[in-house]
Amino acid sequence: MGQLLKKPKTKVLKQGVTLVHDTEAEKAPLKYVSFKLVDIQANAIYEETLGSYECCIVVVRGTVTVTDGEHVFSNIGTRSSVFERKPTDSVYLSNGRSFTVTGISEACIALCYAPSNKQLPTKLIKASDVGIENRGQLQNKRLVHNILPDSDKTANSLLVVEVFTESGNWSSYPPHKHDEDNLPYESFLEETYYHEIDPPQGFVFQRVYTESRNIDETMAVENGDVVIVPAGYHPVGVPDGYASYYLNVMAGPVRIWKFRNEKDHEWILSR
Repeated sequence: MGQLLKKPKTKVLKQGVTLVHDTEAEKAPLKYVSFKLVDIQANAIYEETLGSYECCIVVVRGTVTVTDGEHVFSNIGTRSSVFERKPTDSVYLSNGRSFTVTGISEACIALCYAPSNKQLPTKLIKASDVGIENRGQLQNKRLVHNILPDSDKTANSLLVVEVFTESGNWSSYPPHKHDEDNLPYESFLEETYYHEIDPPQGFVFQRVYTESRNIDETMAVENGDVVIVPAGYHPVGVPDGYASYYLNVMAGPVRIWKFRNEKDHEWILSR
């Protein structure tokens, strides 16, 4: 296995709380992005103090209550499966905050982090406020939920988005990259992909590669895996009979998403 594909490594933190992914503990080659996935049973509590990181808590499935001691967001979360294909609730918390997440039902939360030194208000990002977008054409179609796009000034660094790709389609395609600090043409953003697949015994393919090929890994990605994108192009292909969900977290020195398509494949956009 290469360095960019991370399998679930479950660790029981306390009764009813299980850490499924932790990119920092897995020594992912990232400076700006960190990611955790936590399973919480009903009535169990996950607690954390953020220090120098901001965090977006995405309720992947189930229902929870989130509090930072000042705000209480009760019974948030809208779905029992990501493949209901509807937006969910999230909470943004600034650096220096402490928070608790209490399971109302059995739940899964994604914790999306980026370095931050400027405090911003805690904010509930309601499912009804999440922008829904259809992208692509032909076999390049996907459904996008924009939780924290760069047009939203809620966060200092974080960008968070959900993407659904149907059977036989590609996404993050044509291959594009955002690994050069060359605004206004391209921004430098690291990225993580948390994948789920329907039905769950399936797999998708993801390739991460740079122009120099100093990074070049092609992965068979299974349900629950995380893929690290420190740099380079990163397309995803979904085999016939299966559907793909992934949660993207991006961050870099400037909170702008400007990407560049690989020139050899950009022609497909003109069909």
